[in-house]
Amino acid sequence: MDSRPLVARPLVVGLGGTTVAGSSTERALAIALRSAADHGAETLLFGGADLAALPLYTPGAERLPGELALVDAIRCASGVVIASPGYHGSVSGLVKNAIDLLEETARDERVYLADLSVGVIATAYGWQAAGSTVAALRAIVHALRGWPTPYAAAINSAECRFDADGGCSDPVVSGQLALVGRQVAMAAMRDHRARIAA
Repeated sequence: MDSRPLVARPLVVGLGGTTVAGSSTERALAIALRSAADHGAETLLFGGADLAALPLYTPGAERLPGELALVDAIRCASGVVIASPGYHGSVSGLVKNAIDLLEETARDERVYLADLSVGVIATAYGWQAAGSTVAALRAIVHALRGWPTPYAAAINSAECRFDADGGCSDPVVSGQLALVGRQVAMAAMRDHRARIAA
């Protein structure tokens, strides 16, 4: 039996960003979440400032309110979008620490990201790090029993700029991010309908 609360619309949780306010990673994530909302999902963003406030994950430690909020959101989610900068060819420590916190769900009925559709986004100053970060995120999602969406967005920050109003200098990149959000939302809608019918 699924213990997630039934709500009017499925929840898609986004997590990602950097310690720099308004980073391209967080702005890319926001575009994907906007697309998920346009396709019927409720969305909740845990951006760079939220992730930076999390302590280094320590198993068995007493959890702070920010940690509990992230874990509770994932427990209620019908879909997730993870966005990371490509630091030295892989996922940033900030994003990985947030993902490590999902160990708190290890004894839940639905563990980790089991059976959830998970979109992945990587931003990097060059194609090599963007591609390898997407591959690392997909491997992490598989390890956490989630389903990476068929499409993942790898963004070369040297060629694309994001603005504070939620815009993107490259319409192709905007379309790619929207596709990630749409794929997560559509899978979340199917999950939500199945839970209502059960």
